[in-house]
Amino acid sequence: MSEKKVSFEEALARLEEIVRELESGKATLDRSLEAFEEGIGLVKLCGARLDEAEQKVTVLLKNSEGDYEEKPFDEN
Repeated sequence: MSEKKVSFEEALARLEEIVRELESGKATLDRSLEAFEEGIGLVKLCGARLDEAEQKVTVLLKNSEGDYEEKPFDEN
């Protein structure tokens, strides 16, 4: 994929294509290594996009007065 701004969905779709290609066993060793390297880059990109999205998520919680407050998302 080019260096243009790739969406999470595009990166994930390309990653799925790479997995199918590698699982088929039909690619040469050089092509397999090239695809693997591209896949690693896409995994990093997807991970970064998920981290960005998680940081943007907030949760509305009701406080003791019955009003809603915005709180940062916390996995725990």
